[in-house]
Amino acid sequence: MIFDGDLLAERARLTPGKIALVATETGERISYFELNARTERAAAAVIAAGAGPGDRYGILFHNSVDFLALFFAAAKCGAIVVPLSTRATVHELRQIVDDCGMKICFRGPEFADLVLPVESTSSINGVRDARAPRQSPEDPYCLLYTSGTTGKPKGVMIPKRQLYWNGYNTAVNWGLREDEVSPIYTPLYHAGGVAAFLIPIFTVGGTIILHRGFDAAEVLRTVERERCTVVLGVPTTLKMLMDAPEFATTDLSHVRWFISGGAPLPHYIIEAYQTRGVEMKQGYGMTEAGVNCFSMTIDDARRKAGSIGRPMMFTEVRIAGDDGGDVATGEIGEMWIRGPHVALGYWNNPEATRAAFDDDGWLHTGDLARRDNEGFFYIAGRRKEMFISGGVNVYPAEIEAELVSHPRVADAAVIPIADETWGEVAVAFIVGDAGEEELNAYLASRISRFKLPKRYIFVDALPRTPYGKVEKPKLAQRLIE
Repeated sequence: MIFDGDLLAERARLTPGKIALVATETGERISYFELNARTERAAAAVIAAGAGPGDRYGILFHNSVDFLALFFAAAKCGAIVVPLSTRATVHELRQIVDDCGMKICFRGPEFADLVLPVESTSSINGVRDARAPRQSPEDPYCLLYTSGTTGKPKGVMIPKRQLYWNGYNTAVNWGLREDEVSPIYTPLYHAGGVAAFLIPIFTVGGTIILHRGFDAAEVLRTVERERCTVVLGVPTTLKMLMDAPEFATTDLSHVRWFISGGAPLPHYIIEAYQTRGVEMKQGYGMTEAGVNCFSMTIDDARRKAGSIGRPMMFTEVRIAGDDGGDVATGEIGEMWIRGPHVALGYWNNPEATRAAFDDDGWLHTGDLARRDNEGFFYIAGRRKEMFISGGVNVYPAEIEAELVSHPRVADAAVIPIADETWGEVAVAFIVGDAGEEELNAYLASRISRFKLPKRYIFVDALPRTPYGKVEKPKLAQRLIE
């Protein structure tokens, strides 16, 4: 049956001695054979803790070999793995534990004192005595919970089919090779951490350099020392890398390309990397759609700066209007995606599932986008973030992109507020030392006047998720307060 079996075990069978993982925190260099053996022991520990096929078990670890052993253990024991955010509050963790009916939670020593309504353990070494029943590719492999910034967290049901298809399709469409070496410094509990690059690179037999967290200087040193070939980031971390003093002197000659995801990529970041002689591409994905959905060549990345590319093989994409029909080329509408990399829905939440996954298999992403006449797609922003000012649609992402192109703006976010005259107007949160009049004059030469922010709020930093997205509900709350 397609997408059945155990990806890590298969890779360990094919290239057992190849280095799968370099853990920067411990210095370990772990082969595929060794990582698979550790995963076997982790699976035995899950079974010994009482979690059988279909039961849910949590993992609360910082980026580590133990996290990966427990994540890949799901393919060996049949239980459903639930990665937990290391930044979540106890209240948020309890919501997830209750929602999924978690049977056991494995957690690192840093989290031993958290009081959660589930039995917990730090032991992940067991003795395997039996194979788990074969799993269907459509059975949930893991539950990845949304951040919950706008309400109750939703558990996206990720089947094995989705994970493995994403691995194969990314490797083929992005041209990944067995000699790839790539750092991962984003949180593994996030879909982008484990699925965007780790699983695709394990699929082709490459090597992952695993960081416990993000430190710009350390990442750049690692890129040079380990001669990394492809590097995934989000706009926030890519900017922090280019702002680090080491960026100017780090040897990047072995890097084939950087790729950005998670949020729209400002042009000035693309230009900064190109100035260093490094190619920069942009991707797109979401937890519900398998993380990687688009692809582009290096030549296209230069020619179509700002585009997320064309849909990957066997990925269908529509740009739909409010009536559900296709909009004209160049017009903005909601992006719908269909293909073998789309999730099953939301755990224990049929209402949310019906709202996002229609009967024809289309995932309604909530992202606004446009398609040009060559079939390249461009993200305009989130549907729920668009607002109407004086009867005209305004997309905060467009204003933000222009703001961060100003040389004295380090970061920016735009949200709407009610206005008696115009209905809604823009408020800009700015990190930087440019003044309000200066910014208004700068924007007035680049965007229509009705899009200009009516208020600027200067802050030291914007609240962001671990994967780089601005937490706009927190900005809205600040306005209310």
